[in-house]
Amino acid sequence: MKDSNRELRVGDVEQRILFIRGEKVILDADLAAFYGVPTKRLNEQVKRNKGRFPADFMFELTGLEKDEVVANCDHLAKLKYSNTLPIAFTEHGAIMAASVLNSQQAVEMSVFVVRAFVKLRQTVLQHGELGRRLEELEHRLGSHDQQIVALVEAIRRLMSPAAAPVRRRIGFGGGEL
Repeated sequence: MKDSNRELRVGDVEQRILFIRGEKVILDADLAAFYGVPTKRLNEQVKRNKGRFPADFMFELTGLEKDEVVANCDHLAKLKYSNTLPIAFTEHGAIMAASVLNSQQAVEMSVFVVRAFVKLRQTVLQHGELGRRLEELEHRLGSHDQQIVALVEAIRRLMSPAAAPVRRRIGFGGGEL
């Protein structure tokens, strides 16, 4: 497979990854489409192999979560009329789903799913590092602001005309001017 084609697929998978309950997940409908099987078949295989899918590999969405996903993701509009609640797979659950499907397309696509999750993790880490650096810069600039204000005040004091020194009159009388 060509690299440009691979990037396109990783990008497609990456767009389908959602953030639900503090986890990066991909819904069963999207995962089934990537693996080239109907959603019903994917869910059947997951139920048959329940021991391979602990709670940290997958979870069922609540009705409110389903409504929110349908409202925010146009490609999931068909879920609005579904009687069953979607299943969300974490990175590990998505890989395990490929192993229970045993189709060639599922095996090939699991590689792209893993790459998409890894790329997303790297992006999050990079943004975290960028946020930390910005905070450090703000802290540094905050102390610089105080120093700049003190410098400007010192310059203004130097620029302001000083009071004329008291001059004594020359000659007898010694009075001030």
